[in-house]
Amino acid sequence: MTTDRTQTLATVHDTEAFGAGLASELSAGDLVILDGPLGAGKTALTRGIGAGLRVQGRITSPTFVIARVHPPGTPDGIGLVHVDAYRLGTTGSDVLADLDALDLDTELDTAVVVVEWGAGVAERLTDRHLLVRLQRNPDGSDPDSDERTVTWGWRASADLT
Repeated sequence: MTTDRTQTLATVHDTEAFGAGLASELSAGDLVILDGPLGAGKTALTRGIGAGLRVQGRITSPTFVIARVHPPGTPDGIGLVHVDAYRLGTTGSDVLADLDALDLDTELDTAVVVVEWGAGVAERLTDRHLLVRLQRNPDGSDPDSDERTVTWGWRASADLT
C-alpha cells in the first residue's frame, strides 16, 4: 500500500520548482506517470524534473511528437524521455502496440521516463512507477488562477488505481 502526499502549488514557477525537487528522488530506470486534465501543469512539472536532472534541450509539450529524448547534461547524468501518451492509439490494443513500438523499456536503463496521460497505459513498462496527479484551480473559485494541487506516490505496476 502506498501513502500519497499532496501539496498545493500557487504558480507555474512553483510547479517547476516542485518538479526540480522531485527529480532529486528519481533515478535512471524510474517511470513517472502524469495524470491530469489539459492545463493542469504536466509539462511545467516535466520542465522542473528536466531542470533538476540537468538534461539537455528545451522541454516543451510533446504535442506534435509522441516522445522526445533529452540526453543527460553531464557525462554521468541521467537522461529524460518525455512521452505524450495522449497521441498514442485510440483503443486499448492500439495504445499498447504504439507504446511497445516506442521501445521505452530500452531507455529505462539510462533515463527517467515521464509519460503524460499515461495512467492506465504505461504502468506495464516497469515493476513500479510514480503516479503524479495534477488538478488546476482545485476549488474552482478563480478560473484564471495558476493554483494547482499535486498528489503523488509510488505504485506497484499491478496497482492501477
